[in-house]
Amino acid sequence: MRADQAAPRGTAPRPAPHVPVVIIGAGPVGVTAALLLARRGVRSIVLERHQDVYPLPRAVATDDEVRRILQAVGIDEEFDAIARPARGLRLLDARHRTIAEFPRSPQGHHGFPQTSMYDQPELERLLRGVLARRPESELRGGLEVVGVTQDGDGPVRVTYRGDHGEEHLWADAVLGCDGANGITRDAIGAVWEDLHFEERWTVIDVRTRARVRSWEGVDQVCDPARPATFMRIGEDRYRWEFRLPDGEEPNPGRLRELMAPWTDAADGDFEVVRQAQYTFRARIADRWRQGRVFLLGDAAHLTPPFIGQGLCTGMRDARNLTWKLARVLQHGADERLLDTYESERKPHARHVIRLAVAMGWAMTGGQDGAAAMRRGLVAAACRIPGVVSLAGRDLSPALTRGPLVRHRKRMGGRDLAGTFCPQPWVTVDDRRARLDDVLGDSFAVVTAVQPTPSLRAVAAAIGAPIVVTDTLGDDGTLAAWLRAGRADAVLLRPDRVVLDVVPAGADDFTDSAAWAPMLCTTRRTDGIELNQPPGTNPLLRSLTS
Repeated sequence: MRADQAAPRGTAPRPAPHVPVVIIGAGPVGVTAALLLARRGVRSIVLERHQDVYPLPRAVATDDEVRRILQAVGIDEEFDAIARPARGLRLLDARHRTIAEFPRSPQGHHGFPQTSMYDQPELERLLRGVLARRPESELRGGLEVVGVTQDGDGPVRVTYRGDHGEEHLWADAVLGCDGANGITRDAIGAVWEDLHFEERWTVIDVRTRARVRSWEGVDQVCDPARPATFMRIGEDRYRWEFRLPDGEEPNPGRLRELMAPWTDAADGDFEVVRQAQYTFRARIADRWRQGRVFLLGDAAHLTPPFIGQGLCTGMRDARNLTWKLARVLQHGADERLLDTYESERKPHARHVIRLAVAMGWAMTGGQDGAAAMRRGLVAAACRIPGVVSLAGRDLSPALTRGPLVRHRKRMGGRDLAGTFCPQPWVTVDDRRARLDDVLGDSFAVVTAVQPTPSLRAVAAAIGAPIVVTDTLGDDGTLAAWLRAGRADAVLLRPDRVVLDVVPAGADDFTDSAAWAPMLCTTRRTDGIELNQPPGTNPLLRSLTS
């Protein structure tokens, strides 16, 4: 008998099952959110319309910050086997002469290549493979979610339809990872804010063993008559994107003409894996949360693909929200913690969308009378010393001041609050590992000096291990980073953003009174929170003993 069916006469109806978190959508963002919650012991059910991974390519680029997220869910080595580092981005004119080049490092701040190319179906299979091994998570395919409702502060009711008709689940929280056309955004009354970019493009994925002229990076052709993008995805995989006049569908002969600047392959030398038309849009939802229902990924924002940040932005959403949600659900932390999801992620998403729109305008100049002037300005700006390096920096600017980012008055040096901690390779007990694999999923204190009693008390209260940099064997990377920020120590959030700092020569964090109450839990003894790290990582135990 289903949960919504009438019970036999004389028996009480069986209530709908309850689960801590329901995730709508099993794309990379939804499955990553489920895995990050599972690592913190939070059970979830993922509901997906399709039974299997969508087989055709879509997203093809990721950055080093997202590679760090894939590391957090446990697939960094597997992903490395299917990824291809890219050298960067070039802007070309209509004659394919280089206007500007934005190089990307093979070793970024997060410990991975700054840009990697991959095939999205392969990534999804890796993520689902890990999810199938996690007892805390369950993926249910072939189900269409038709309703999301909540009354006041109570649980959320999710209604879905499958082979057995309509059924229900109750959840403490619902994550809407159901894309631009999903129902979750409407369920919370959110509407799109238009950021003024809409163009129709044809995307062509090709497999070929023929010679293709590639600099192992991304080409953006800034030609208002025929803007284009080209990139190498894998050993024999390439993608071209062209803005075509409305209604034009390139035939094989036309494809050869369009691809001619990059390859001399004949018609039979390449296989078109996919050819599809897309409308690239720039939009952001006016709200990302109502009660315990949240929007993530394309449900919350739509980004033109010109800087490869569409999926990346959604993966950042998952990383930001999941540790906060786990702390509220498992440890009774203040509900205000969940408010910081939108306040932290929405400005970054808007920033990324504007960068993508700016790149689109650099490629096309727009379609008005000032197009030629704008293209000329772009070319001139790229010749100014420092502009290219500035534009090629990390796509995650520091978080602005907020409840979980305690900026201090500048006393010289870089303010580390709101920035990401670098991730070097470390050596502990003759074992080489990345920093995050040593620190695990908890808060952490990284210090260049011996911690004071007050620092130890704060760390113990939030379950943060204390790691002294001279025990890490990291060739001085973290000590130099702290020195540049004129800090003796930093408190790292579980997403590895710096929450607060201990300034050089000080005894304690700058503003713990502001953030500590938000992280407090309902489980306390003698005023100290019972939230110690599990201590299962032998490398971490050796560092903190």
